[in-house]
Formats: sequence, C-alpha cells, structure tokens
Amino acid sequence: MGLDDKIKNAAQDLTGKGKEAAGKASDNERLEAEGHQDQTEANLKKAGENVKDAFK
Repeated sequence: MGLDDKIKNAAQDLTGKGKEAAGKASDNERLEAEGHQDQTEANLKKAGENVKDAFK
C-alpha cells in the first residue's frame, strides 16, 4: 500500500467519524449514516490494499 493511499484512507475514515459524530449530536440520521458509510469504505479499501501487499 502506498503512503498516499494510507493517507487518503485515514482521511476518509476521520471524515466519516466526524460526520457520524455530527449526525449523532444533531439527531441527523442521514449524516450519521453517511459517516458510517465513509468509515466502512475506508476500511474495505484498507483491507483490499493489505491483500494486495500480501501477494507482493
């Protein structure tokens, strides 16, 4: 996994956590769900990159 991929995934994860927290604080279920989705996508990308790295 390249360094910029790690940074992008971490940024997406942090953005998701922020959205989720803001959604919970404001009772905005849509924003909370978006945040959770962003975190899930970042985790899936990270897992995919780890699999690629394992086969190198």
